[in-house]
Amino acid sequence: MIPIAEPHLGEEELNNVIQAIKSGWISSKGKFIPEFEEKFAEYCGVKYGVATSNGTVALHLALKALGVSEGNEVIVPTLTFIATANAVTYCNAKPVFVDSHPDYWCIDPAKIEGKITQKTKAIIPVHLYGHPCDMDAIMDIARRHNLYIVEDAAEAHGAEYKGKKVGCFGDVNCFSFYGNKIITTGEGGMCLTNNSELAEKMRILRDHGMNPNKRYWHDVIGFNYRMTNMQAAVGVAQLEKLDRFVEKKRQIARWYKEGLKELKAKGAIKLHPEMPWAKCVYWMYSILVENKFGPSRHELMKNLRDEGEGIELRPFFNPMHIMPPYESDNSFPVAEELSRKGTNLPSGIKLNKNDIEIVCQIIRRRLIASSSI
Repeated sequence: MIPIAEPHLGEEELNNVIQAIKSGWISSKGKFIPEFEEKFAEYCGVKYGVATSNGTVALHLALKALGVSEGNEVIVPTLTFIATANAVTYCNAKPVFVDSHPDYWCIDPAKIEGKITQKTKAIIPVHLYGHPCDMDAIMDIARRHNLYIVEDAAEAHGAEYKGKKVGCFGDVNCFSFYGNKIITTGEGGMCLTNNSELAEKMRILRDHGMNPNKRYWHDVIGFNYRMTNMQAAVGVAQLEKLDRFVEKKRQIARWYKEGLKELKAKGAIKLHPEMPWAKCVYWMYSILVENKFGPSRHELMKNLRDEGEGIELRPFFNPMHIMPPYESDNSFPVAEELSRKGTNLPSGIKLNKNDIEIVCQIIRRRLIASSSI
């Protein structure tokens, strides 16, 4: 079995968790929570970190702290995991979808401005599959229209835009530490900001809206969005390894690029992009299967599954606008094409060169044997 992804945990994580258990602080207090918040914020070049119970609630917390509410609209790429749009809906606001850029798959800045109305409150750029968005263009739009930016960096720990880590550009920037992410706490998330007032507001909302100076006094309706000390203990250890994990992800991408170059040259597939201004971390190494040359993405995945090759592939996300909660008659042709052709290949940090060569060999065999190339 070659899985799509799996966590890479070691003695450091175990030792930290043992420390947390021995201390007795296993819930939402303990030394590892502020340590993880401070160190992860510093890693991303941001002043304040607010740890959360998962990445979805990080997005919700950010939007609530920024005052997104009923009657507001938030710009969201249609091609992303549904949590991005759901967080907007949790605020009783409306997600407004934008198509993808054909070259690097994230939200297309050229198509944002046409979706802005008097109701627009914020933009959520998503660094899809580990590739950064074009943040200069998005920030310029936000400044001109007085909009907030909430970066969704759930899939892009350590990625860089023009030499700066993603997660430092928005008013609030959100990460996930789910088990398949580049670093993990099992579940877990983080909001980052340079605004001290926003950070404090998010901490209060995270803890049931409790007044920090008056125990059990609640000035606002909040949430229980707290990370546990045991989760943070894992996160502290994982963070120490993040740069090594990123380099391994990029090495896996290089192996795939070499192993699949014949299929790329023949036009059978397109490889995962990396723009000159970006450092992609390839959370998932992804390809587009060009079905005009042979089997479609669906057929390729079915062949591998049915024939028991033991290779786990996954399709791209479905665009939001075709799914029941957000279904619309609007067309987003780039996102639709990417979703139809996109395939995530095994991308776990534990994979070695031989694993990648096996995957490439079988994909080559399946595509070449079933087509005219």
